[in-house]
Amino acid sequence: MKIKSAEFVISNSDVAKCPKNTIPEYAFIGRSNVGKSSLINMLTNRKSLAKTSGRPGKTQLINHFIINKKWYLVDLPGYGYARVSKTAKKTFQKFITQYFFHREQLVTAFVLIDIRHKPQPIDLDFMIWMGENDIPFSIVFTKADKLKPKAITGHIEDYKTILLETWEEMPNYFITSSSKSIGKEELLQYIKNLNKTMISD
Repeated sequence: MKIKSAEFVISNSDVAKCPKNTIPEYAFIGRSNVGKSSLINMLTNRKSLAKTSGRPGKTQLINHFIINKKWYLVDLPGYGYARVSKTAKKTFQKFITQYFFHREQLVTAFVLIDIRHKPQPIDLDFMIWMGENDIPFSIVFTKADKLKPKAITGHIEDYKTILLETWEEMPNYFITSSSKSIGKEELLQYIKNLNKTMISD
């Protein structure tokens, strides 16, 4: 898929104020400092579509971007470790939950995980929550350029071992690097294929 246009539409903390049309949506979410903004900018060929920051937890709203006039890329607040007050964290984590429960336009979510680290409880807990609530998602491993292939394979196997203890199969996953554009074509092709299915239905 070639990204010809990527435009900001709206930011808000109220799911009821999200766009009313039936355009398919793909939500990106992950732990703070996982490289979400950089990934979004890489996918859309924009240097600053999503705002990057040295301070984790910068995204605190539901951000809609319209891509190629056909689908929405939704940038959601990160979970955990954000430098915000407990009250603020509870507030935006509440509307994250509401988004997943009530947003019928959501086709699938992409849960971003930093491949440099061994499986983290906060990531595992979030994926388990997604699974328990029947919310479709794929895993997007980020920062793959920081590790050697053997280490990447090892960390993914660690996730498989843990998740397959309770799940029948490993969720679909992608290996990416924003700085090297690794995984870009695979991720965009996946979205393109899902969009085709939506249209044919």
